[in-house]
Amino acid sequence: MPDQDKKLKSTEKATDKKPHGISMRDYSDLKRLQSLLNVQSSRQQLPAICFESGQTSVTRAPQNVKSNEQKPRGQWQERTEAAELENFSVTYKNERSFSKHPKHKLFQEIFTALVKNRLSCRSWVNQAPSIHFLRVLICLRLLIRDPCYQEMLHSLGGIENLAQYMETVASGYLDYGEEQHNVDKLVNMTYIFQKLAAVKDQREWVIASGAHKTLVNLLSARDSNVLLGALLALTSLAESPECREKISELTIVENLLVILHEYDLLSKRLTAELLRLLCAESQIKEQVKMHEGVPVLLSLLHSDHIKLLWSVVWILVQVCEDPETSAEIRIWGGIKQLLHILQGERNLVSDRSSVGSLSSANAAGRIQHLHLSDDLSSDEMQENTFSLQAACCAAVTELVLNETNAYQVVQANGIYTIAKLILPKKERNAEKANLLQCYAFRALRFLFSMERNRHIFKRLFPTDLFEVFIDIGHYVRDIRAYEELVSKLNLLKEDELKQVAESIESTNQNKAPIKHIRNYAILEHLGSGAFGSVYKVRKHNGQNLLAMKEVNLHSPAFGKDKKDRDSSVKNIVSELTIIKEQLYHPNVVRYYRTFLENDRLYIVMELIEGVPLGEHFHSLKEKQQQFTEERIWHIFIQLCLALRYLHKEKRIVHRDLTPNNVMLGDKDKVTIS
Repeated sequence: MPDQDKKLKSTEKATDKKPHGISMRDYSDLKRLQSLLNVQSSRQQLPAICFESGQTSVTRAPQNVKSNEQKPRGQWQERTEAAELENFSVTYKNERSFSKHPKHKLFQEIFTALVKNRLSCRSWVNQAPSIHFLRVLICLRLLIRDPCYQEMLHSLGGIENLAQYMETVASGYLDYGEEQHNVDKLVNMTYIFQKLAAVKDQREWVIASGAHKTLVNLLSARDSNVLLGALLALTSLAESPECREKISELTIVENLLVILHEYDLLSKRLTAELLRLLCAESQIKEQVKMHEGVPVLLSLLHSDHIKLLWSVVWILVQVCEDPETSAEIRIWGGIKQLLHILQGERNLVSDRSSVGSLSSANAAGRIQHLHLSDDLSSDEMQENTFSLQAACCAAVTELVLNETNAYQVVQANGIYTIAKLILPKKERNAEKANLLQCYAFRALRFLFSMERNRHIFKRLFPTDLFEVFIDIGHYVRDIRAYEELVSKLNLLKEDELKQVAESIESTNQNKAPIKHIRNYAILEHLGSGAFGSVYKVRKHNGQNLLAMKEVNLHSPAFGKDKKDRDSSVKNIVSELTIIKEQLYHPNVVRYYRTFLENDRLYIVMELIEGVPLGEHFHSLKEKQQQFTEERIWHIFIQLCLALRYLHKEKRIVHRDLTPNNVMLGDKDKVTIS
């Protein structure tokens, strides 16, 4: 009797006893599949399996079979095994706890045979029909959903073999286009690796097998299901620092940016989350910079999906640690976009999907039918919105370390927008609400560290609260340092909270003008000096913002009596008229108009988008930073050019040139005021 017949005979005897609670048919199907899988090579003589009237019987093949009959018999066995594998995948597609099932021993034996006699058997893999191997992968995918089988796959050495096979299939798919069943194979294999990577202690198995390299290569896949499978597996891997480090050694960001720019919403969401995790590594941030990723990331801030927005904003938080990238975010309009999100005026959507649920849907072919904008409850939407707003506050916090960025935040009504978020919210999710308050307070504290903004905050908080705010210190990133401030604010009485709310409203730059002078609306008081005050103004029916200096003519500096004052004012107006008509230099402020009104002289001039050089000195000292030599030369040369223009070409002496009259704008553009 051939070995196969002995094996099947012993199997038939073993079927006499079955576990309780299992139908005879199910038990027979499993035993039959086990027997078929235990045949290690299709070149061996195989048992014939006949189907009669819905019943399956196993009969022993005659010993006097001619050699030319062995091939058809082997093909018959292959077809039968493939049919049994398909039957298994249909019967147990909803089963997840195989190790606790009444048939658990049979499942374990089937899994072991699948790994040892199919997946790890090179000769079988090389000659098996494509559809047959796909069915093996599908059955492995179903069984691997049970954590016990994941450990078995590792102990049997199956992970390395699976990684090698995935590399082979992926290479053929990417290089030569679609071959039979390759897409389905890759989808099933990426799912298996995602399930393995979902467990922290198992991620090192995946990295050791080299599968992460193939998953990165699959980011250029044309099929959306293959791409999603690779993204899901890599996202699970990237949860661990050690795995992130290995992935970051590969060239990955360019493909991720292409997906973020061109693909569908779901692909963008998963890609943004993967990039968020990877940006903890300096190599990834460098790749984002090298491949000009900032415009792509900022374009996604127009999305209405909270999860995509949240991931993108946290990417920006990490990449803007680089000073050049921080400035680039401002230049591309990122600050205004972040503040717009914080205003909470957009209609956003979200869903409950997770990496695990999406991975299962992708492997089962249901991913395209998922609703990615579920109707969440108001509490769920509120929680998601708080998380997004906290992320935006974190981004603003990092961006305002750049002085010009900080100035733009203030000019874009950012203090008012952020300050509104510190007010207590009577929501069910107090933890998320309090965390948002901490992030908002931190952003405000970083803005307060810029000296020119401090006058705004002095009228914003009650004395006790302001003292705690001050005591935190400049540029403290640890979010826990702001918890006491939040607790103290939330304990204020209702009338005290009302006063804080009114103080916040007073910082709103979009409120009605303070007053009108001639045809100029006075929007904001910018500062005061020895000769008067400076306001931000807008001309009626105009869009551009201007600066208006108000000079009190009763100041002793203009003379002791009316005659002296009139003479001084006449000279000033005459000089300013000449300056207005003659001065055209990129590093000298433009003057537009002068006029007298109610014993005051008004000078309308260019509103310079920047901060005084003196404040830069003070801020750098507080941050324990220094000007680079290159930056010093850049500023100094512009100063020299402006002074040469004034002194030599226009014969004008400034007479009050101080660091506070030298403004630094975008890219350190110097303007003398």
